[in-house]
Amino acid sequence: MGILISLIAIVVLMLIGYAGGSVEALHPVFGIALPYIAIVVFIVGIIVRILKWARTPVPFNITTTCGQQKSLDFIHQNKIDNPYTGFQATLRMAFEILFFRSLFRNTKAELNDKQRLVYGDSKWLWAFSLAFHWSFLIVVLRHFRFFTEPVPGFVRYINSLDSFFQIGLPIITITGFVLVLAVGYLLFRRFFDQKVRYISLASDYFPLFLILSIGLTGIWMKYIDKVNLEGIKEMTVSIFRFNPVVPEAIEASFFIHLFLVCILLIYIPMSKLVHMPGIFFTPTRNMANNTRAKRHVNPWNEDFKMHHHTYEEYEDEFRDFMRGCDLPLEKEEKDGK
Repeated sequence: MGILISLIAIVVLMLIGYAGGSVEALHPVFGIALPYIAIVVFIVGIIVRILKWARTPVPFNITTTCGQQKSLDFIHQNKIDNPYTGFQATLRMAFEILFFRSLFRNTKAELNDKQRLVYGDSKWLWAFSLAFHWSFLIVVLRHFRFFTEPVPGFVRYINSLDSFFQIGLPIITITGFVLVLAVGYLLFRRFFDQKVRYISLASDYFPLFLILSIGLTGIWMKYIDKVNLEGIKEMTVSIFRFNPVVPEAIEASFFIHLFLVCILLIYIPMSKLVHMPGIFFTPTRNMANNTRAKRHVNPWNEDFKMHHHTYEEYEDEFRDFMRGCDLPLEKEEKDGK
């Protein structure tokens, strides 16, 4: 059901974008007003989320680890998987963000033909997830050439690397096709993996369909429809210079693409896609596991006047139960009992 709802939503959005591009009177709405609204909602939404995360206390040191913690000097510590210092935690976070290290080490469990539980790796999921995120980033950076004049040098360099496979015209950029392929795999996995499909909701399918539609409309404009790039750049540059204009003779396919991008910008702060900045505020990843050397104090203790339940109080409360279980009682019993 979630697949159908998400697919219908994408089709409706594409039809709305097509209508906005086909009716010239709606061009200022879809080409100027909506992009400004999307940018403001995206920036404000991300800032609100970050401020909320930054103000949220962490009551426990809940670092997720899978290696040896720092202990005695002759016991080798796993400095990346079990960081002890802030620098080690930063390295761990960098590996997680840039290379999805925890996903690379992830395993899957399933029943074989003999109904036995067997474990295997999930390297395909790691590879396509990494390809999706890196290609998405590169595609976004390449699009800076439409927003700036002159084009920054790093954008030209990225574009030249991305199109090294060039043979003729138009210039073929690899990441656009990699993005579509990677999103297609993630959708394919949700369709045909029974366990993943069981836990998938419309909110899981919709962003994948949305990003896939953005990638496909981008490929359509570049290699098939051949849109008016000069007019598009004039419009996008004018938007960022706060002197917006919508030139004539811009194809409807561009407005479909632009409308979907605006919907994505609006959708990110209120969806699971907000994990982009959220990963930096994840306590299980950004904390050092140094509880043996430094006590982690609950930031809520002072505000809520938290009372620590001492062992003496615990023994007083459960004395009879402990005596019944023949547990040792360290505190002297009162009244000679």
